[in-house]
Amino acid sequence: MNFENTPSSRLQEVADGTSSPLRAWLAVASVTVGAFAFVTTEFLPVGLLPQVAQTFDVLPGTAGLMVTIPGIMAAISAPGMMLAARRVNRRLILILLSVMLLASNLMSAFAPSFSVMLVGRAMLGAALGGFWTLALAAAGRLVKAHEAPRATATILAGVTCATVIGVPLGTFIASFASWRMSFVATAVLVTVALIAQFALLPSLPSKAALRFADLVTLVRRPFPRKSLLMVALIFGAHFSSYTYIAPFLQDAHFNASTITAVLLGFGIIGFVSNFTVSTFVARRLRGSLASMTMLLLFALLTMPLLKDMAPVVTAVVLAWGVAFGAIPLCVSVWMQEAAPDLPEAGSALFVGIIQVAIAVGSSAGGTIVDHAGIPVDFWFGSVLAILGLVTLASFRKRNAGVPFDAPVKTADVQTECV
Repeated sequence: MNFENTPSSRLQEVADGTSSPLRAWLAVASVTVGAFAFVTTEFLPVGLLPQVAQTFDVLPGTAGLMVTIPGIMAAISAPGMMLAARRVNRRLILILLSVMLLASNLMSAFAPSFSVMLVGRAMLGAALGGFWTLALAAAGRLVKAHEAPRATATILAGVTCATVIGVPLGTFIASFASWRMSFVATAVLVTVALIAQFALLPSLPSKAALRFADLVTLVRRPFPRKSLLMVALIFGAHFSSYTYIAPFLQDAHFNASTITAVLLGFGIIGFVSNFTVSTFVARRLRGSLASMTMLLLFALLTMPLLKDMAPVVTAVVLAWGVAFGAIPLCVSVWMQEAAPDLPEAGSALFVGIIQVAIAVGSSAGGTIVDHAGIPVDFWFGSVLAILGLVTLASFRKRNAGVPFDAPVKTADVQTECV
């Protein structure tokens, strides 16, 4: 690990117990808003697919490229940008990535054609991977060492909120305005974050760089390699199906306002699930991940069979929200345990593999939707979820001889990701 401060200086900060100044926490808040805006923009099209497809006269599966292309670009940029950035000041990179996000939202909002829309979405993906990795790395550098875990949790809360409420937010705005206004609203949010980051972020010089050799070392290890496969399968199961949940609900005779309400419920219950599971995930990591993945599998298997029963479909969607509200937290903790000595490489690969899963899952799902229908796509997601559970079951121990049901011990150190 590349430490921003020396061990003695970190220990001294912990010992004095003083709090970080208000400006430091405002800087954390600016990054949190940025993270929320990035991930909201990433998932915004999921609830807007029918409207966008109608505007540009494309099939729903083709409209799913709005999710696929950013995933591909982010998967490349997560490790690629971190390797290329080398020793460039991290404050400058964070601000430039936010500028790219603003441009992406404006291009999407005013796109005259679907091709221009996809260019805007590609720009989002190019910025997304680097920002997500850097945002978490910045947390430990903006506040004192003993407050770093709280700063990290604050930024992750922004990511979690965006993951679970980004989709209903877009559909809610589109329900009384248009899908274009959803992107305009997100652009306004990005502008707020950008101004705050410019005013509040301190200089964040890089003292070390992520090396390609670190990525190779991690991939060569069986435990992290299999962990990345498991993450890809579970996220692929979700996004191959969730990307097309709005068209599914439309086919199930839900009107636009009801779809918005159901997706909002998905987001709210997912948010609650994230914080509820956080109270015991450290003690029962494997069991928590297995339970949530099985709940996801249940939703994917049953929804196509029950689409003529609106109340039951709503209940199953909410159960799905419980599952995916907790899954990102579970796999994040898992990956921390899979690469304790190479957190920088682990973070870059973790972000990258999630984006690969989003891109491949939504792309494969789109092809299935266009050629075989949405129910078949959901069953395809079920197969991926089963494979994810099989991979999870193949693990015997977390790592270094530590049983899965042993409490997770997270080092209270301040690290720099790149």
